[in-house]
Amino acid sequence: MKRQGATAPDEKGRLVLLLSGPNLDLLGDREPEIYGRETLAEHVAFAAEEAARCGLVVEHHQTNHEGELVELVHSAMGRVAAIVINAGALTHYSWSLHDALGAFDGVVVEVHISNPGAREPWRHTSVVAPVADGTIAGFGGLGYRLAVRAAAELLAGSRLENEPQVPASRAAR
Repeated sequence: MKRQGATAPDEKGRLVLLLSGPNLDLLGDREPEIYGRETLAEHVAFAAEEAARCGLVVEHHQTNHEGELVELVHSAMGRVAAIVINAGALTHYSWSLHDALGAFDGVVVEVHISNPGAREPWRHTSVVAPVADGTIAGFGGLGYRLAVRAAAELLAGSRLENEPQVPASRAAR
């Protein structure tokens, strides 16, 4: 597990946990025609810059292990205001991650560099989406900025009148 920028728990209202799943540590080298040439560190820096503009702080963790990702979500409970997550391939089948995120009582934003809906059929289903407040996909590195901005707006309670409401699975918590 890789960790960057841990922050004191008293900053809960301003803390956004950015989680990166399997193989995202290979960004910049792995399939640049799909994921671009930017490294994970660059994506994290984009997210942190946007967070600072929004008065938030990012704590980032990357792991290639499903159980560690679940543990990171568990450790976020009562400690952070929002989770922005790129679960990588775990997006499509990790029901344990789905359940952990479903138990988190803050904002959850799913982010993907590529557009899974425009790729192989097995990537079209997200088990994260039903427990997320929203998904940002297909915008490359801009997606990380957009995801943090979305989390900030949701934390601030700023919603457009005609914007869809929180999914019933999230609203019931």
